[in-house]
Amino acid sequence: MARAIWTGSVSFGLVNVPVGLFSATQDHEVHFHQFEKGTSNRIRYQRVNEQTGDEVAYKDIVKGAEVGDGDYVMLTQEELESVEPGRSRTIDITDFVDAAEIDPTYYQKSYYLAPSDDTAKKPYALLVQAMEQAERIGVATFVMRGKQYLAAIRPHDGVLVLETMYFADEVRDPGKEIDNLPTRTKVSKKDLDMAVSLVTSLTTKWDPKNYEDTYTERVQKLIDAKKKNREIVREETTEETSEKVVDLLAALQASVEQAKGHKPGNAHRVDKLRTRKADDDTSKGRSKGTSKRPSKKELSKRASELDIPGRSSMSADELADAVAAAEKGKGRKKAS
Repeated sequence: MARAIWTGSVSFGLVNVPVGLFSATQDHEVHFHQFEKGTSNRIRYQRVNEQTGDEVAYKDIVKGAEVGDGDYVMLTQEELESVEPGRSRTIDITDFVDAAEIDPTYYQKSYYLAPSDDTAKKPYALLVQAMEQAERIGVATFVMRGKQYLAAIRPHDGVLVLETMYFADEVRDPGKEIDNLPTRTKVSKKDLDMAVSLVTSLTTKWDPKNYEDTYTERVQKLIDAKKKNREIVREETTEETSEKVVDLLAALQASVEQAKGHKPGNAHRVDKLRTRKADDDTSKGRSKGTSKRPSKKELSKRASELDIPGRSSMSADELADAVAAAEKGKGRKKAS
């Protein structure tokens, strides 16, 4: 059973609901340690005085806030604690708003709120059902771990979900941050109608199960392959990366045609990766990350230079073997 990372109460009006706060998400990335290349020696980080090179104990470290021109104001942990807002025990809902009015840019992290005991179940259910019926979400502030948060509280499948949010002055203005926004760019009605048609063709009902973290899956597959002394082989696909001007309308029309067989999400896409045994020195070196096999495009170019017959119908593996054999034979001729 998960432990609450914060306990307190949600208040709306004169009603207080005792709750616990639980993380709603989890990280499933593959986490790596760092090693010195060519060894199995772990890399460790230390707190070091940049002038003396000596390691500094955590208790002897203070925080400095830069005030300009390389000057700092030093603050101790005790001084920082003296101005903390205190550990708030209340998530105070001050307003209820339409969810559509909040730009998703403001959202940070999701948490579940749960009733902390049996006596809290009735007022908790009341708040959930009232928000569902009114179709509104609550806006609140609270303090956790010495930091004040703005939060949005919404009902979802009978549970209250709390989203921590950025304050207004923490969200950057794109007009000030980005120079080349197309604010005055005109588009033709024909292009716009076709683009809307494409959006409509790709529209589906939202289902998070349709989407998978394919990169993490590939990393795990690579780890499993190297553990078994095998290497990952990617089947190359030819992609046009020409800088020629594209006929926008033609591209949209082709996209609409392609979208007719559209399947939602990315979970259905085939992962074109396979493994093969690293059975020679070159492959072993490559599986350890010491060398990288050229792409199929590069191999095709080299095969053309060596005038290898049948190269256009060869796979990446066959091209690699043919190029290696041709270069080896070329080397023997030079030696003789």
